[in-house]
Amino acid sequence: MNRLADASSPYLLQHAGNPVDWFPWGEEAAARARERDLPLLVSVGYSSCHWCHVMEHESFSDPATAALMNERFVNVKVDREERPDVDALTMEACVTMTGQGGWPTTVFMTPDGRPFYAGTYFPPEPRHGLPGFRQLLQAISETWHERRDDLEAQSSRLASALGGAARLEATDAELSPALLDAAERALARDYEPAFGGFGTAPKFPPSSAIELLLRRGSPEALGMVRRTLDGMAAGGLYDVVGGGFHRYSVDARWVVPHFEKMLYDNALLTAAYLHAWVVTGGKRYRAVVEETVAYLLREMLLESGGLASAQDADTDGVEGLTYTWTRSEWEALGLDGSLLEPFEHGREIVRGELDADTKARLLTVRAERPQPFRDDKAIASWNGLTLAALAEAARRLDRADWLSAAVALGEFLLGPLRGDDGRVLRSIRAGKVSGGGFLDDHANVAHGLLELHLATGDVRWLLEARRIVDVAVDLFADDERGGFFLAARDGEVLAARSKDLDDEPIPSGNSMMASLLVRLGRIWGDDALVERGEGVFRLLAPAMERVPRAFSWALCALHLHLSPPREVAIVGDVRSEVSRAALRTFAPETVVAVGPSEDVPLLAGKGLVDGAPAVYVCERFACRAPMTRPDELDR
Repeated sequence: MNRLADASSPYLLQHAGNPVDWFPWGEEAAARARERDLPLLVSVGYSSCHWCHVMEHESFSDPATAALMNERFVNVKVDREERPDVDALTMEACVTMTGQGGWPTTVFMTPDGRPFYAGTYFPPEPRHGLPGFRQLLQAISETWHERRDDLEAQSSRLASALGGAARLEATDAELSPALLDAAERALARDYEPAFGGFGTAPKFPPSSAIELLLRRGSPEALGMVRRTLDGMAAGGLYDVVGGGFHRYSVDARWVVPHFEKMLYDNALLTAAYLHAWVVTGGKRYRAVVEETVAYLLREMLLESGGLASAQDADTDGVEGLTYTWTRSEWEALGLDGSLLEPFEHGREIVRGELDADTKARLLTVRAERPQPFRDDKAIASWNGLTLAALAEAARRLDRADWLSAAVALGEFLLGPLRGDDGRVLRSIRAGKVSGGGFLDDHANVAHGLLELHLATGDVRWLLEARRIVDVAVDLFADDERGGFFLAARDGEVLAARSKDLDDEPIPSGNSMMASLLVRLGRIWGDDALVERGEGVFRLLAPAMERVPRAFSWALCALHLHLSPPREVAIVGDVRSEVSRAALRTFAPETVVAVGPSEDVPLLAGKGLVDGAPAVYVCERFACRAPMTRPDELDR
């Protein structure tokens, strides 16, 4: 076993038995590189990455390749999910040098951490225009020893080119609804009407774009929403047997997926289908929510109350083995063969409508098969997204069992994943914490706690959300240019400091912070919070105009910011009829707080009316007379 044997990351543990003398990222590796006067070879991936597994099998498990690596490099293995800051650095270096990126990312660095050469997957022997990995190792090593000055110069040039997002300047242009109008038109141009979604294959689930279109609410926007949600849910990308969504579809029809399941996808899609059900009344959307939450609580829930980060695409080295069927297996169960779509290796994908009994029968059979590897580290950021979806789904679908799970998840996020100084920690597995959290950890956990507050009526969750946002402002804010850095000001200094800006595959930390700052600023009547959120919009405005699909969550937050201020204060039992009526519609432009509480300005001085729960509808804290009956709200 190498130095990775004590790691908390399942991805690093997958490499603990390699003959490569791996180091985890850190000062020990850098010191060894300085001592031996060798470059760093940094390999970045994650546990459910198919090509990461391929390169591990082909190269890192090969004794001859490992001997070459150990002789000529100090080798560092990084789990991108634990260290998104290192991932951002290496990915930006790769894209800058090659014009494309992906995982595994293979980056060669000077001992002080400056990249000078980067790529992704390399085969053991030359093919498809790629050099063989051993061939590359020899060439880099020879250049390091014979033309060191060239590599040092290249690393300096590359370092000066990195961190471009952190150098963006905010615009002084007016933030107007025209940005939202233009975004909807751009999405319509990218829309693929035959099967839904945007762009061409491979197709990724466009969760944030769906949320933006639901907020727009035009017939054209809702048409794109319906076609996309219907296409994704038909089977393939969506697991019609067990619930939950795979990572992406390799074809335009959403039929053949890459079979890994990510926690963040399922959290964001649960929320998107839930909101579509509220807006359109489509029963299929509610069923997808119910099935996806059932999947999460059945297969991803950990004993700690948190949720695992991912399930692998492969089972026993075969992609989709757990999820696919042979014709003979299917026919032996007496099922309709027209529900199968061809995959590979004589196996087929289930697509179409199944009744509840058939789903249960198939799931029982499937449970007896070998199962894909589950990465059981709990990442704060993704658990925060899941908390938001789970709490809101529990509230809207009146599921007490889901609400109990949401409360347990909230306690988990404020327990094992809360640092001694109050910051959110990144992840935990088997009691081992990976380190301090990043911007998205703080933003997404606060987002989840806000939804848990609305679902329970417990003001504690609202106050914790505000506290975490204040911590995030202190740790990550860029007071010079606006917006927020990915890593904390007191964190490790890398070759470049980055800002997480685009909303793919999850809302960026900046977009989520902007939404939180506007929401909390209106609940607290704190213009300084709103102005800090506006700073994010000004930083992102040119990009939102140029490529709106990549900034859809930022546009959702801008929709809230540009909407006329409307606050709702609910005092009393959140399960009362009048409280339910106040929360029934999809109204993301309204901010809501539930009390009583004198610690929250929107709630201060507001109480029950003749002992009954009451709803106060306000605009900039100017409130109408309290209402105690649903029909008053309807009027």
